[in-house]
Amino acid sequence: MFFNIVGSGSKGNATLVFSKGTTLLIDMGVPLERLKAELNQYNKTEKDIDGVLVTHNHTDHIRGIKAFSPKKIYALAKTVPGSLSNVVSLFSPFYIGDMKITAFPTSHDAINPCGYIIEADGEKLVYMTDTGCYFSENTKYVKNPTFLIIESNHDIQKLLHTNRPMLLIQRIMSDVGHLCNEDSAFATLEIIGENTKEIILAHLSEEANEPELALEAYRKIFAYKGVDISRYNVRCAKQWESIIGGDYDN
Repeated sequence: MFFNIVGSGSKGNATLVFSKGTTLLIDMGVPLERLKAELNQYNKTEKDIDGVLVTHNHTDHIRGIKAFSPKKIYALAKTVPGSLSNVVSLFSPFYIGDMKITAFPTSHDAINPCGYIIEADGEKLVYMTDTGCYFSENTKYVKNPTFLIIESNHDIQKLLHTNRPMLLIQRIMSDVGHLCNEDSAFATLEIIGENTKEIILAHLSEEANEPELALEAYRKIFAYKGVDISRYNVRCAKQWESIIGGDYDN
């Protein structure tokens, strides 16, 4: 299994996930031409995408969803405007091609927000962004993934010194907002296990975070908990450039 995070952040989100026999897209908040350019690297087009998983109904995650037939879209009830062909339920596994997929709840000010567990080729990917807190009840489902893509949205001090309205700052810092760097690191420590290879910090705020701030927070929290962070490939996703992870062989 490998993945391509096409874009991650408040300007648009989309992540491609590939197994030996299936191609998935998580969210579609980037321009179609940008998605097409990434797919072209693998000699694929948007028509080769077997399913589109939607995490929630905010614009930066569903802006381009109309490019796909409703028959290919999978989401919790009321997540996508209009009727859904494939309504999924929390903790109820389903298959798209050779991929086993399980939705789990997140905490965000949206209708039925969720993350996804994707299993294929003997590997497990956990995708969790846009959540103000981490539900420990999810741990038994998400534990010990091969690949973890998790939100690390903001540095608290940097957020407080932005020019954003205080109501917006409070919303971001709330339990239905976004994870700060430190809370993301603590959640990651609950999730990772002996099989974990890669940790991707996603949905970084362009105004209220920096990759080095997020990575430094992770280094400090891991050291505080006595965990050797060098065991893992820890990187930050980007808004305007794709990053590739997993077992991709050119």
